[in-house]
Amino acid sequence: MADTIDLYDDRGKKLKGDVDLQAVSPLKNSAILSMVNTVKRTVAVNLAGIEKACKNASYGGQSRNIPGREVDIDPTAKADKIAARVKELIQVEKGDDTEVTVLGGGKFLRVAAPTRRIEAGAEYVAGMTCTAAALTEALREEYNLGLYDTPYVKNAVWGTYPQTMDMKGGNVLSVLSIPQNDEGLGFALRNIMANHLAMLSQRNAMNCAAISSILEHCGVFEMGQAIGLFERYQLLALAYQGLNANNMVYEMTKNNGKTGTIGTVVQETVGRALDDGVISVDKTMPSGYKVYKANDVCMWNAYCAAGTMAATMVNCGALRGAQAVSSTLLYFNDMIEKETSLPGCDWGRVEGTAVGFSFFSHSIYGGGGPGVFNGNHVVTRHSTGMAIPCVAVAVALDAGTQMFSPESTSAIVLDTFQDVPIMMNPLKEVAAAV
Repeated sequence: MADTIDLYDDRGKKLKGDVDLQAVSPLKNSAILSMVNTVKRTVAVNLAGIEKACKNASYGGQSRNIPGREVDIDPTAKADKIAARVKELIQVEKGDDTEVTVLGGGKFLRVAAPTRRIEAGAEYVAGMTCTAAALTEALREEYNLGLYDTPYVKNAVWGTYPQTMDMKGGNVLSVLSIPQNDEGLGFALRNIMANHLAMLSQRNAMNCAAISSILEHCGVFEMGQAIGLFERYQLLALAYQGLNANNMVYEMTKNNGKTGTIGTVVQETVGRALDDGVISVDKTMPSGYKVYKANDVCMWNAYCAAGTMAATMVNCGALRGAQAVSSTLLYFNDMIEKETSLPGCDWGRVEGTAVGFSFFSHSIYGGGGPGVFNGNHVVTRHSTGMAIPCVAVAVALDAGTQMFSPESTSAIVLDTFQDVPIMMNPLKEVAAAV
């Protein structure tokens, strides 16, 4: 018998009922495929940054300066003309899906490279590289740059690439890092920091859960961790934690939002699992302690994943701070395990991730707030798509407690994607595509 779910939006309104679980698979849902395609194709061009770098002879970031090599160009004043030329250069043929849009009164361009360029490569970098090359050419033509000035303008566009592997100081920006920064096979879509994810969703916690969960699970599929027995396991987690299947995340957050705690979310998660027959009492110890068994192992994990997300929204939402997310991930699942004698979310990997995460973001190391972490990070990579969505949601709910706020690290992400339909309404778009 096929798994079926009901899909709801970020306000608890039912969008579509009796949906086959396979219909929300990253391999089959056209809205999810569109999100991945959009992320790979789309880059932001900081024309104001290029102009400033050239006029100040500041190239390659880190306050690098070459006195006497200033180049006086004003691309912000000619943004429309430059945008038209960039589009002409990168499109494969007229009328294809290439898009170049002027934003911020000429300060930025949003460039969506043609899908054909992405498909023709082994990697996803054509959006960055082809845009950077086209922009350099457009600026050279527009300002009739010669042999000595063009390299400096190129550096203002590309940054330190290829001398180092991060394009530092460059002004063509993608939410995806370059492949050399991925920790292993399939990590590209998981290598998006939580601050970026919060900005992609415009700080809407439910939409942030959807966007982050979709991208994380697409990465999980890409790295081969959703084959055979594991496919249903991952799809149920995606549906219940990220896509608000059966309205579980919304209802549990609402039920516990006013006076609830992590503990009350644990109670409701276990209660729902019992009522729905997902778990049942296996035996009762002499002390009265009940040992439970999972009647459906994958569904039990999905309930734990939804509960972990609801606990994050309740706890970090009450605090209005992201810093509590690591302890929420840890202690929600610790209490689940003690209450039921069953494994917590992702078979203990979310709890284990939270232990290291707490240390690296809070303790002696103190390497950074939750917003700078991602699913590719050595500390937070261990869960297969069920930890980072909670981290991203905590950042979306944060009211300015981080040293590195989304507005300081990721404002250009918001400017670039704020009117892209799949990012504005991911729950609705996914439901419409089943």
